[in-house]
Amino acid sequence: MSGVYDSADLARGYAFDRPAVHHRLLAAARLAGTARRALDVGCGAGVSTAALRPLAAQVIGVEPAAAMLVHRDAVAPGTSFAVARAEALPFPDASFDLVTAAGALNYTDLTRSLPQLRRVLAPSGRLVVYDFSEARHAAEGPALNTWFARFEQRFPWPPGWRPLDPRDLPGIEPGLRLLDYRDEVVAVRMTGEAYQRYALSEVNVDRAVRAGVLSRHDARTWCEQTLAEVFGAGELTVRFPGHVATFVLAR
Repeated sequence: MSGVYDSADLARGYAFDRPAVHHRLLAAARLAGTARRALDVGCGAGVSTAALRPLAAQVIGVEPAAAMLVHRDAVAPGTSFAVARAEALPFPDASFDLVTAAGALNYTDLTRSLPQLRRVLAPSGRLVVYDFSEARHAAEGPALNTWFARFEQRFPWPPGWRPLDPRDLPGIEPGLRLLDYRDEVVAVRMTGEAYQRYALSEVNVDRAVRAGVLSRHDARTWCEQTLAEVFGAGELTVRFPGHVATFVLAR
C-alpha cells in the first residue's frame, strides 16, 4: 500500500494542508507525565509525530513510503525519522515508553505488525492506536455532506484501506490489553479555501491526477467551484469523527 503514498504532491498536502487534529485526539488518551522515548508508527509526512513532541523527551517516526518524509524537518524539527515497516521495526525490545499508530495499522499485516508493536513497548508503556474519518459533516447543516458525496463520485477511493476497530486488536495479539477506548469528534473552523486544500490532499484526488484522469489544476478548479456553493464567503465548523484506544502489555 506504500505505493499509494509515493507521491510528492501527497507528501506536500499531508505536511501543510491538513488541519491539526492529531494533538487533540492524543489529548483524549489522557497520558500521564512525559515519556522518555516515543515511537510513531506509519507517521506519513510527520504531522502525527510532531504531535508527540510535548509528550516525550525523544520522538521517532517511522514510515514505509520514503517520499512522504520529504518535508519532515519543516513539519517536525528536532525529531528523528526512519524508513521502516510496522511489520519489521528496527529497534530493540522494550525501547519505547509510548508507541502510537494513527490510521496506519489498517494497511499492515496485523499478525506481524502487532507483535512488533508489543515487542518494542516497554513493560510499563502505553500503545495508543487512533484514527479519524474524512471531514464530511459541518455543524451548520447537510450541505458539506452532500458535497462530499459528489467528491467521492468524482474521485473514487483507491483500494487497500480496510476498516479497523482497535477494540478487536487483543484478539489478534493477546499480548496487548485494552486499557481505554473513546469516540471523539474534533471540530475545526475552516474557510472554503482551507477546506479545499484539505480535500485536494486526499489520496483519491492524488490517485486520479497520477492516473491521468485529470490535471491537478482541473481538480483544484472543480473543488473551488463546487465548494463555493457550500462555504460562500464564510466559515463552517467541520467535524472530524475519530477514536482513541490505549493499550498496555497483558500481564
